[in-house]
Amino acid sequence: MPTSPLTPQITTPHDPFQEPRREDCPWCGSPRLRTRLRAPDPLRHRSGRFVLDACRDCGHAFQNPRLSAEGLAFFHRDFYERHLEEFAAQFRSARAVRHRHRATAWRLSALREPESWLDVGTGRGGFPEAAKEFFPYTSFDGLDPTARVEQALLEGRVEEAHRGYLTTPGMAARLRARYDVVTMFHHLQHAPDPRAELRAALTVLRRGGHLVVEVPDPRCLFATLLGRWWLPYGQPRHLHLVPPANLRAELRSLGCTILVTDRTAPHVPYDLSAAVALAVAQAHPVVQLAAIPVQTLASALDHGCAPLLRRTRFSNAYRVVARKDGG
Repeated sequence: MPTSPLTPQITTPHDPFQEPRREDCPWCGSPRLRTRLRAPDPLRHRSGRFVLDACRDCGHAFQNPRLSAEGLAFFHRDFYERHLEEFAAQFRSARAVRHRHRATAWRLSALREPESWLDVGTGRGGFPEAAKEFFPYTSFDGLDPTARVEQALLEGRVEEAHRGYLTTPGMAARLRARYDVVTMFHHLQHAPDPRAELRAALTVLRRGGHLVVEVPDPRCLFATLLGRWWLPYGQPRHLHLVPPANLRAELRSLGCTILVTDRTAPHVPYDLSAAVALAVAQAHPVVQLAAIPVQTLASALDHGCAPLLRRTRFSNAYRVVARKDGG
């Protein structure tokens, strides 16, 4: 019988930053696994390599062994988040991020005017800030495992700040049935148990409300082409990469109707330029300087080819919009 995602099979001892390695898929329980990736922490705050396994049966990809609670806390510390933001600025400008938030909010403006909205994994509240332009009468709250959500509250981007995960003990019970919309933009891959996180999201959602989930697509051809240099692999912070079919089936089993599956708009044009940045991240400053023209060319290719690539298997992300029909 498949084991629960919360009870991995113990095979070898591990350091405090990692749980025991498991020999079966946390999504479907199949023992037919293959190693998809071995990669170090690109910022080298910790030695060692992180392994991403994939299930040969359902396609679910997961970090194995997974980060422990101590490991998660370490890689979500504010100083680590700042390093990640500085690194991402090499290939994604703040202006591009704001434009993306506005475009996403505009696409979601087809939803009827919600009274309350929870943005899970909100960070500093960039999406709620952009969405207020299209939903001026909606109350936006934010949830995030880092202190950035508290900064979002201080700066007026969210009306309430909740720190942690939806599966943090007591969180879902406290927020039960409070929201008309729950958004998870590139959050689910960070959750230790994505199924539990989805259940918790539906707990805080009102009946008839909408859940919006956007995540990297592990089937993206760039993942095969670029290997360890494909940014959405995101080791060590990305714990699970869920294929679209698995996510849709899970939401249906939880009493949802799938309204939209979008593989075009969620594509982020950074695969090649981010790969260059990752490849030279630990190189000598002279090498990094010499790589600037290469990264500029890669960025031009990313953006120039994006209108075509987003309509193919090279699209690196997808979005699912589901309606909660159950009680």
